[in-house]
Amino acid sequence: MNDPRYSGETVYLGGFKTQPKEQKRANYDDVSYWDGNGVSGSPSVRISVSEQRAYFYKGGELVGISVLSTGREGHDTPVGNYKIIQKDIDHKSSMYGDYVDRDGGIIQKDIDNTKDPKPPGAIYDGARMPFFMRITGGVGMHEGFLPGYPASHGCIRMPGFMAQKFFENVSVGTPVVITP
Repeated sequence: MNDPRYSGETVYLGGFKTQPKEQKRANYDDVSYWDGNGVSGSPSVRISVSEQRAYFYKGGELVGISVLSTGREGHDTPVGNYKIIQKDIDHKSSMYGDYVDRDGGIIQKDIDNTKDPKPPGAIYDGARMPFFMRITGGVGMHEGFLPGYPASHGCIRMPGFMAQKFFENVSVGTPVVITP
């Protein structure tokens, strides 16, 4: 039908006749995947800061890749050879978070409690870090916000579904190599 009055983009009272194409968000993730279910072998993780990617291996076989957000300038994610030294499914930061009132209302957001004085009557509420896998000091892998560039205080943030898969498949002692 070549009727010039009709177009696939014609707007009707009920909306578009054809479904508009879904817009990708700025931090759209078309990289992360997990294919490690049923694969055996010792787990290991390699993190590339320059690529903002984590690679999960079982028995030397690549079974998962995750996008990341590592440490921003001045809070660099440390490079080197590490091992998972702690796992905590419901971890909260002991340094970064918010000051809240007794009802949970935010008084001061995104604070560093080593630098930002606590207002009178405020309560410290640590930032949530689900599926936390500590590798050294205050640094670990966990679920977190992914703006598409290094933005953390040194931790390795991952999408929730990937943090959960990594968490389920590592144990204390799993090797983690972080490269520049």
